[in-house]
Amino acid sequence: MANLNKVSLNKVPVTVITGFLGSGKTTLVRHLMQNPQGKRLAVVVNEFGDVGVDGDILKSCAIPDCPAENIMELANGCICCTVADDFIPTIEALMALDPQPEHILIETSGLALPKPLLKAFDWPDIRSRITVDGVIALADAEAVAAGRFAPDVAAVDAQREADDSLDHETPLSEVFEDQISCADIILLTKPDLAGPDGITRAKEIIAAEAPRPLPVVEVAEGAVDPRVILGLEAAAEDDMDARPSHHDGHDDHEHDDFESVIIDIPEVDDPAELVARIEAMAKEQNILRVKGYAAVTGKPMRLLVQAVGARVRHQYDRPWAANEARQGRLVVIAEHDDVNAAAIRSALTDVPAAAE
Repeated sequence: MANLNKVSLNKVPVTVITGFLGSGKTTLVRHLMQNPQGKRLAVVVNEFGDVGVDGDILKSCAIPDCPAENIMELANGCICCTVADDFIPTIEALMALDPQPEHILIETSGLALPKPLLKAFDWPDIRSRITVDGVIALADAEAVAAGRFAPDVAAVDAQREADDSLDHETPLSEVFEDQISCADIILLTKPDLAGPDGITRAKEIIAAEAPRPLPVVEVAEGAVDPRVILGLEAAAEDDMDARPSHHDGHDDHEHDDFESVIIDIPEVDDPAELVARIEAMAKEQNILRVKGYAAVTGKPMRLLVQAVGARVRHQYDRPWAANEARQGRLVVIAEHDDVNAAAIRSALTDVPAAAE
């Protein structure tokens, strides 16, 4: 037993941070980077769409305990679908760093199912070297309370009795439920927007979806004591049966339900006008997520833009580099049937939509 403990202690712990689109994953990772508890950190960011917005944000926060070279991106694909080609080589590259990271954070895409990722940790190339310290699932309190990603089970059951075509969950709810089921701890984010009643409702929904009792911690702006979520020693890769998924028994899962569109935007005179455009587009075209950056006329700083549905946040994050084109770029994510690239481009740039 002593030898087994020694092997376990030699493994580098990995914390998987999952959560739906816009739940605050990047904000949490940035907080952990700035509060590393004396440990050398490394970060893997899995983007949906090939513009590394989240990775760029995190690299701008690099510190000695988590330098920029320790932050790696896997763009335009779910980690669980690119294990051999992308994920394993990335982990091996991190493990080859000198000095070697003492803890690795993986921020998954908001559309990723975490359980297939956990299965990757069983690959012989890395199993003896890393272990899943814990899975942290972030849930937007306001969204969950509104039932956007977790349907009312009784209501759905009643509808099923009347209409057999409703005998399945929506893709969004499946993603949410799989993330909750796989977690060791739930972080309930943006509690100020939900209010006390919303927080209570969100906790009730999460408890109903969770396959086992899970701690739920309210967190604003990613500010949680790292000791609460790091060092769990869950060895989640050895605990798969306790983490049920809608996709258990499937060799693969599809991401065709979601699509991203990348839009280059010219300089804007007024950030408020851009925000208004995003809000209107999200409402009219059922957009899930917008993230990216913009150049504002006369401003030396880049404008970072993050939107969840029609809720838009923006801030100046860093100066434009001297050799950098002042070109804005936004990634727009929606369910496949809601994506109309021409209409999205028109809404954001004033370019008339071409006839299709």
